[in-house]
Amino acid sequence: MLRRALALPLRMRVTLLFIVLGLLMSVLFAAMVSFIAERYELLLIEEMLGSQAEDYAARLRGEPDAILPRSSRLNGYVRHKDGSGQVPDALAALPPGVHESLHEDQDGLHMGVFDTDVGRLYFVINISDIERLERYIEAVLGAIVVLGTLVGAWLGWLLSGAVVGPVRRLADVVEGLPTAPARTDLAAGLPRDELGRLARAIDDYQARLVDARDAEHSFFADASHELRTPVAVVRGATELLVEDAAGMPALRPRLQRLDRGVRQLSELLDALLGLARRRVGASETVALRDWVRDRLAAADATRDGHLHPQVDGQGEPVVSLPPREASLVLNGIVRRLVPPGVPGHLLAHVDAAAITLEFVAGDADVALSPEVSGDGDRGLGMTLVGRLATQIGWRLEEDPTRRLLRIHLPVDPAATDPGAYAA
Repeated sequence: MLRRALALPLRMRVTLLFIVLGLLMSVLFAAMVSFIAERYELLLIEEMLGSQAEDYAARLRGEPDAILPRSSRLNGYVRHKDGSGQVPDALAALPPGVHESLHEDQDGLHMGVFDTDVGRLYFVINISDIERLERYIEAVLGAIVVLGTLVGAWLGWLLSGAVVGPVRRLADVVEGLPTAPARTDLAAGLPRDELGRLARAIDDYQARLVDARDAEHSFFADASHELRTPVAVVRGATELLVEDAAGMPALRPRLQRLDRGVRQLSELLDALLGLARRRVGASETVALRDWVRDRLAAADATRDGHLHPQVDGQGEPVVSLPPREASLVLNGIVRRLVPPGVPGHLLAHVDAAAITLEFVAGDADVALSPEVSGDGDRGLGMTLVGRLATQIGWRLEEDPTRRLLRIHLPVDPAATDPGAYAA
């Protein structure tokens, strides 16, 4: 039961507590009133019968033959010290004191037994009308218990709404926070209580996230900047070695492989720097098919003569994209999709929703490399390129059975004028 109660929403739990509190307070009030009424009735009867005993004892001293009261309300009996006097057996067996009848048909009947100097006096008083009033009071108290419970539930619902309302508003604000870390000041509009403490904890956590992001950005930026210089030196030296090795056929393939590796490393550093910035460059409106054709024509495999790109599609889609980041992503995809030194065709199908790239070897399909596994943008080992694609809004989908990859483009409201493209 406790676990079920704890599983309820916070407002329901607070309301339930108010219901229990209202019930307990109403029951305690009813029990107290009933106790006081019973005690007052007993004291009143004791006082009344005691006064009657004193009065009739004084009268019997002067008039031994005085008649005790006989009415529907009060009846009196006396047993003198010499044993004379008629007393009902039920009364004669009672000890001194005030007693209440336990028989249901004698509800409201009380008996008082008193020892005096003229003998033992017995009085029987009938207060059934007062008992009816007590039953009425008990009914009223029962209604008070029900009403108190309902009022407790109503107040609990109202007050719990006032208590839970700020928590809900805080939750709505937290849910609306951007996915990227951002400093917040949620505690400014809240009192310095537990809720304000929770808001300050969220503010502090967001601040730590921002600091961690800035430290990460700073590290990636420093690392990429420091690595770009030696990579540029190696790339320049490699290009010179490739040119000088024109007369050495045995050495040229190795130098070309080295040149491709250095170019790939340079592109990965550019991708790493783009990820570190966490910002996308200014977008330009381009005719997508012409842009893809130009990027594929500039690929190393195309310039080496191993790759023959073919671009087709429907219509003349025009999209808006950041040229630098988009070029890095497309170059990285082509570099991973096309096996080094293997001649073949790269088929590109372009439409407004996606770019589909598939490599077909000149003689037979080339199987994926042994280390390729998984799905999505990690299938071809494009961790950095895949992250950069996600950053610019592209989603990569790989076909694991072929060297085929589809780039899903975001919905773009750009105009459809192909003249907007500039190579």
